[in-house]
Amino acid sequence: MSSILDFDNFSLKQITTSSMILFAVIDIVGSIPIIIGLRNKVGHIQSEKASIVAGIMMVAFLFVGEEILNLIGIDVNSFAVAGAFIIFFLALEMILGITLYKDDAPETASIIPLAFPMIAGAGTMTSLLSLRAEYHVENIIVAIIINIIFVYLVLKSSRRIEKVLGASGIGIIRKVFGVILLAIAVKLFATNINQLF
Repeated sequence: MSSILDFDNFSLKQITTSSMILFAVIDIVGSIPIIIGLRNKVGHIQSEKASIVAGIMMVAFLFVGEEILNLIGIDVNSFAVAGAFIIFFLALEMILGITLYKDDAPETASIIPLAFPMIAGAGTMTSLLSLRAEYHVENIIVAIIINIIFVYLVLKSSRRIEKVLGASGIGIIRKVFGVILLAIAVKLFATNINQLF
């Protein structure tokens, strides 16, 4: 176990940065209108189950994602560059208020679509592997736990949050984190592109 987790590697800076990246990519606050719609449609959202399943999926992918890539002959730096593009387009969606990719309307609100793909979707998984190319895995796991706790709290009190923030408040948060995400995508691209040549 010591080879996987090394407590000497814990870094507040890495935990903070990883947490902010995952927070921006998951964008659970920006998803509140969708969550409200799901709650109204199905009557009840299983907040605990959705949060736990999403957390397990994220941690599992953090450990086996690289092996899956190696199996198909792709290195982490290449994946990180591809991830930078995905994060870049996610940021554009948040800043410009446009939809570049749209899922089919969900029919249930338990594991799908909350745990996957809303919380632990393609953008989140890509970000995890991109983060692993730069940061220690211990710090990323702490960041995942922090985000899952926050996701759970938002799912539990989504109606209350919507009333407090209002549509304009949620819009401002989306745009602020969109700009942060855009800067992260540029940094991620610049850091990993050199490793490919």
